[in-house]
Amino acid sequence: MAIDVVVPALGESITEATVLNWRKSPGDPVTRSEILVELETDKVTVEVEAPETGILLEIAAGDGDDVAVGAVIARIGAAEAPSVEATTTPGAADSAPPAPASAPAADAEAEPFGEAPVYVPAQEDASTEEAAAAAEPAESRSPASPGAPSEGPSAGSPELPDPTQVRRSGRGDRITADDLREFLGAQELPLSPASRRAAREHATDLASVTPTGPGGRVLKEDVLAAAAEPPMSPRVMPIPASGVEAPAEATPPAPAAGEPAPRPGVPESPGDAGGQSAANAGATPETQAAPSPPRVRRVPMSRLRRRLAERLKEAQNTAAMLTTYNEVDMSAVMELRKASGQSFEQRHGVRLGLMSFFVKASVSALRAVPEVNAEIDGTDIVYKDFYDIGVAVHSERGLVVPVVRDADRKGFADIERDIRSFAERANSGGLAADELEGGTFTVSNGGVYGSLMSSPILNPPQSGILGLHRIQERPVAHDGKVVVRPMMYLALSYDHRIVDGKGAVTFLVHLRGLLQQPAVLALDT
Repeated sequence: MAIDVVVPALGESITEATVLNWRKSPGDPVTRSEILVELETDKVTVEVEAPETGILLEIAAGDGDDVAVGAVIARIGAAEAPSVEATTTPGAADSAPPAPASAPAADAEAEPFGEAPVYVPAQEDASTEEAAAAAEPAESRSPASPGAPSEGPSAGSPELPDPTQVRRSGRGDRITADDLREFLGAQELPLSPASRRAAREHATDLASVTPTGPGGRVLKEDVLAAAAEPPMSPRVMPIPASGVEAPAEATPPAPAAGEPAPRPGVPESPGDAGGQSAANAGATPETQAAPSPPRVRRVPMSRLRRRLAERLKEAQNTAAMLTTYNEVDMSAVMELRKASGQSFEQRHGVRLGLMSFFVKASVSALRAVPEVNAEIDGTDIVYKDFYDIGVAVHSERGLVVPVVRDADRKGFADIERDIRSFAERANSGGLAADELEGGTFTVSNGGVYGSLMSSPILNPPQSGILGLHRIQERPVAHDGKVVVRPMMYLALSYDHRIVDGKGAVTFLVHLRGLLQQPAVLALDT
């Protein structure tokens, strides 16, 4: 009996996801709780586990497909393989060469809800050959003589490509490079969904991929390896003695419009893009350059990137967004970290970073200017008397904003632990959906990438976001003297419908005062 693998509940307001990467292929054995597939939502990446041990019979949604919560995306069959009994005459197993076992992938595809196929390890020893002969279905053997050699491939064996079927379009009925490319491309290599998607994204010619998976299956790693290699000459299939030998001087046909002519051989030297240069005008295909890689790649946007784009446009189209700037002298914060950082880490087991100072200072400024912590709902203003501060984190999959809950009730150590945990789990896809929802204000630090000044965009429905930037030493006036101080520009973007200019300036001035006297901030905790 087949077991359905369904899309699990993904969090509040999330109704669908995108298949990111299948880790298993049809016919593969799976164990209970083993990761089968990664799903990407608007906010996080979710790993779906196998509900039972068995054989993956069918994949109903490939990489890049959108699937709804509760939809069936795969089916798993029973793990027990049926026993196979084969009768042979005495000595037949010793005298007859082993016939190949039927392909498991073909069986699984033909009977998606049937019993699991028998798998025979591909090892070159006598016991394995005997096992393969015993496991072969009776229909695939010669009924006339069980011990005689087979004159052709068995019914369950994959049919080998016939090299005599290569088209000969060259002069004198000769085989050209395009003929081989066409022939190799028609051989329908077995692909997993992950390898098929990788081939599309990297514009990889499948004829150049060397399969290493079981049963000749092309793995995702095979496609990536082929994409990383420089363009090579097409693989040449062996031609029987009676076939036509491909001459060295075979001339490829004219390329189609907008398509570069295939030039197997050495890398191309600079020259006229419209034709051959004088230096290689008489060169043979072996000495001509390989086709240059494509200069344009088209890849679909990830679900996270699409959602991010939608929210950015929503912020621009809905809010009356404005940005106010100020600067802060970071000398006091840096001196405090230098003096107390080591003892802080020994006492709390976490490093004292800069972000906790800005989170705590933001909470104090939000109390002083409560409209920055509010939001508009229709014709109402909703004031929030709690402080859930979002901290923007850049991951390999894009920007995410996990939330430090009740930041006003947490000390520096608790905030630093939360931020470190967010950063570690952002790249691995370990953030939960509820950790990315419900923030009242956001802090974004572009300074870690070297940004000196920017205007951050609101995170709807919030009314304010604080942008931090690079700390840069520069001359400033202090007590009538010019001194060099570590300075940082601060940027507050806000919704002008609810926050007036006076409130925005008051917020930044309050924030700057606390950062330039961090002892007051620490005592207020």
